[in-house]
Amino acid sequence: MFSSSDDPPAAPAGDHSTGVLPSQALRQAIADHEILAAPEIEESQIQPASLDLRLAETAWRVRASFLPGRHATVHDKLDQLAMHRIDLTGGAVLEKGCVYIVKLVENVALRRRMTALANPKSSTGRLDVFARVITDHGSEFDRIREGYKGPLYVEIAPRTFSVLVRAGSRLVQLRVRRGSPVFGDVTLRRLNEQVQLMGGEGLGDYIEDGRVNFTVDVTGAAGNGLVGYRARKHAGLIDVDKEGFYAPDDFWEPIPARPGQGVGLDPGDFYILASRERVVVPPDHAAEMLAYDTFVGEFRVHYAGFFDPGFGHDETGGEGSRAVLEVRSHEVPFLVEDGQVVGRLVYERLLARPDKLYGAGIGSSYQRQGLALGKQFKR
Repeated sequence: MFSSSDDPPAAPAGDHSTGVLPSQALRQAIADHEILAAPEIEESQIQPASLDLRLAETAWRVRASFLPGRHATVHDKLDQLAMHRIDLTGGAVLEKGCVYIVKLVENVALRRRMTALANPKSSTGRLDVFARVITDHGSEFDRIREGYKGPLYVEIAPRTFSVLVRAGSRLVQLRVRRGSPVFGDVTLRRLNEQVQLMGGEGLGDYIEDGRVNFTVDVTGAAGNGLVGYRARKHAGLIDVDKEGFYAPDDFWEPIPARPGQGVGLDPGDFYILASRERVVVPPDHAAEMLAYDTFVGEFRVHYAGFFDPGFGHDETGGEGSRAVLEVRSHEVPFLVEDGQVVGRLVYERLLARPDKLYGAGIGSSYQRQGLALGKQFKR
């Protein structure tokens, strides 16, 4: 069932030897049984630099979040911590404030020098659903170690809304990487000279320590006079697979711009905000937003935070797309003001330009977005 060789295939002529696998390489990895699934993986799961992962038929409600550690499998921990099993075949509700473990349909058989990273899909993060991938004998969330062969599981913890999911729902995505490409200030500045990574009224010199700084929109420019949304407490159930179905006002409180006053974040509340700058991701790169950086404040700025190749990019010279932020302040109230750095983007090279790019052509939900809620809500 697994590939007979642990050696990575040679890179085709013209490709880099290290980097994130693009769509065509993911397709080849599936053909080579490095990513396995039954039922078979669908083409719609293959994104420009990631693969959507599907929930299998069984979930376990557990007493606490956990990592298996080097001496245990996920099932070993479930034997200790599981409270009951839930059948997802016909759909089931995952209650807010609870923690669940769900097996994923896809397994992996990574070769030598191959690792993988996972993260929630954008529409998962915008619902304030914590979703993290774990593996047998794993000691980190969302990181699949070199050479790992085995099943994947996802921990799901809805924070604000209870959600309806079913077998086949896609809440998380997987990126596969060959080697560890170095991406420092010099490389990033060279890339910025070729493709301006931040469009609109930005920060000036926004590159620092191999990362791209960005600020939050507090003027309402990204949201037609709104600076964001605050999730309503005690709102109704959300089916994660519906699109354009729910009325925003039933679940969200709009936050109007207040000139000169910034945006106040209350501890424990969940906010959807937008970057002041427009982000551009070149077709042969991907980007990830750092979730939590205590140097800029005691708050989390995203749950999903992965930007596919082509996000905000236009071959004819587009100005980029706003980055939507999933924000939760910790411990103390925090005021975000105009021009204040709230987060950082890390760019990473792909092995090659993908044969599909983020955008309307492949049904991407958030290209050219401003301040935008998840796809489940009416626009």
